[in-house]
Amino acid sequence: MKIDVDEGIAKEFAYIVELHKNCGADNPQESVESLINYVLLCVAEGSRRPGSREREAIESIGLIANCEEHYEYRARYGKLPTTPG
Repeated sequence: MKIDVDEGIAKEFAYIVELHKNCGADNPQESVESLINYVLLCVAEGSRRPGSREREAIESIGLIANCEEHYEYRARYGKLPTTPG
């Protein structure tokens, strides 16, 4: 998968990485790519794990769908398999 990042966002992410290197951080990132990967991981984890700290973050920015299905815990990424019925 290829993701295009807006130039302004890329600059901000580069600045975050610079701050991490110069000042330290609880979860320091060494590159823009690692920072983006971590942010995407947090969104995916929050999506599948209700009650997690990542869920709180993505709920606060409106990324949870308005349906019961998005409130179910999933052990794996992606859609839950359906059972024949």
